[in-house]
Amino acid sequence: MGPLIRFVDVTKVYENNCTALRGINLSIEKGEFVFITGASGAGKSTLLKMIYGEEFPTSGRVIVDSWDVSKIPRKKLPYLRRSIGVVFQDFKLLPDRTVFENVAFALRVTDASRLAIRRRVPAVLELCGIKDKSNCRPDELSGGEQQRVSLARALVNNPILLVADEPTGNLDPDTARGIFALLEDVNDMGTTVIVATHAQAMVDHMRKRVVTLRDGILQGDEARGIYRA
Repeated sequence: MGPLIRFVDVTKVYENNCTALRGINLSIEKGEFVFITGASGAGKSTLLKMIYGEEFPTSGRVIVDSWDVSKIPRKKLPYLRRSIGVVFQDFKLLPDRTVFENVAFALRVTDASRLAIRRRVPAVLELCGIKDKSNCRPDELSGGEQQRVSLARALVNNPILLVADEPTGNLDPDTARGIFALLEDVNDMGTTVIVATHAQAMVDHMRKRVVTLRDGILQGDEARGIYRA
């Protein structure tokens, strides 16, 4: 078995001739917790989007769990994405649905049975510490609670990989610490976790693997690293 994720000489040039990534070679093993750091515009979001097929390399290859994302037919992308949970900075919750319905939606699109939904959704809400908010709508929740709903939705399909893009960018430091603790718990249960972040204090405190990008180039990769921009 090889790495869970491999970037092989990946370059990404957007249509406006802006080069987001240059010659990236990176391997991530199953079960790792990896921070992706770097200044705004360094290429962090582009790198994450390539993992779940939101963007594709201009050259090079991206391999995720035996899928060659650089060549995957668009009709097969949903099958790749079922094994990947994605968490965004702005939550992307459905405003007219309850917490339960927001999380259940991720199961319904995979044709999960009603029984599976009734069992799985409360379990993942409890894991994320928001089971008592099940009947609330997003606008009735704090920012931290909304991010926990986003995390629950990302985890409800038991993904092998969780990708989070600035998951605490809009949260106060205390709330952010709670989200990072939850991400660490998820990793301890065996899920590979990759987080792009500017949260220097948390990166320095947690001492996980830190991959640093600068102007689209891989500038650093430390096993128990600290934040570097």
